[in-house]
Amino acid sequence: MNQQFDAVQKLGKDSFDATVKAIEVAATGTKVIAFETADYAKKSLEQNAATFEKLVGVRSLDKAIEIQTDYVKNAYAGFVAQSTKTRDLYTKLAQDSFAPFGALYSAAQSTFAPAKPTTRAK
Repeated sequence: MNQQFDAVQKLGKDSFDATVKAIEVAATGTKVIAFETADYAKKSLEQNAATFEKLVGVRSLDKAIEIQTDYVKNAYAGFVAQSTKTRDLYTKLAQDSFAPFGALYSAAQSTFAPAKPTTRAK
């Protein structure tokens, strides 16, 4: 009975440690995502300003359309790249955040799993 109490107590401590680790990982991952998003927004605004400056000095409609077309192509390519990067960061965040609980689940399962019944040979 005392052995089971010790096992439950250890599981409680391990559960707390896993929760703290998951929160630390989630905080770090969230900071990385926020930094990447802010960096993308800054680059996007710089690209917008550069395009606007080019458009101000244009004298022909053809050149304005060319500048605008290049801008749209680059903006779309940048958005797709950033979306892919953000998706990968969120995937890694989820995997890393739940990893401590996977190890805890395995430990709890091996500790508290009922013994397999033995079968009699006929």
